[in-house]
Amino acid sequence: MRQAGTRSPAHSTSPQARPAAQRTSSAKAAAAGKHQAGGKQRAGARPTASASPRPSRSSGPSKPYEFYDSVEPQTVPAGAIVATYSTGARPVPASAVAGRKRVLWIDTLATDPAGSGALDVEPGCATPAQVPAWVSSRLRAHPDQVAIVYMSLSEWPQVQADVASLPKWMRSRIRWWVADPTGVPHLVPGSQATQWYWGSTYDESMAAPDFDPDLVRGPSTR
Repeated sequence: MRQAGTRSPAHSTSPQARPAAQRTSSAKAAAAGKHQAGGKQRAGARPTASASPRPSRSSGPSKPYEFYDSVEPQTVPAGAIVATYSTGARPVPASAVAGRKRVLWIDTLATDPAGSGALDVEPGCATPAQVPAWVSSRLRAHPDQVAIVYMSLSEWPQVQADVASLPKWMRSRIRWWVADPTGVPHLVPGSQATQWYWGSTYDESMAAPDFDPDLVRGPSTR
């Protein structure tokens, strides 16, 4: 995932120009708390969800929706779902998204699984080998949420192979966010979100309804 107008080695495909009549509003957000492992439990067993009841999943979106990611979240249209960075070379302070109700925090170093909802896997950021531990830590901290993993199309097969050893319930809560910047809104088959547009200040993605319904309702932690 490129940051601040620079393109990483993982993004070698040249994006097409964005269609002129493209809608710019969106909806999205969320992410997490502070890292904490899951107590004395049988290895691979699913931890007990938090006592506080969460809103019904029926209140989530019923059709695909758009969201934005940027290291400059102030450039994202007001009211839109924004994904921004909690770790890495240019971490974004919480004050930069003050007032936004829908925020997805992205961990680029695999060091904040409980405080960030997504992991950025690409050269210079997290590696495919770090994904299983990050997913496990995140879901043990938040067993009723999802673990979003971003990567390029070329790295996706390796990441999928690396998480194959995780318990089935954890694998079922992984959400794949794939970079495929064609310039046209679409969802790569098998992914729950596809980053289809790279811009100068922000990128755009299309998400399936099951990508993370909590984002549409608003962030739960952090």
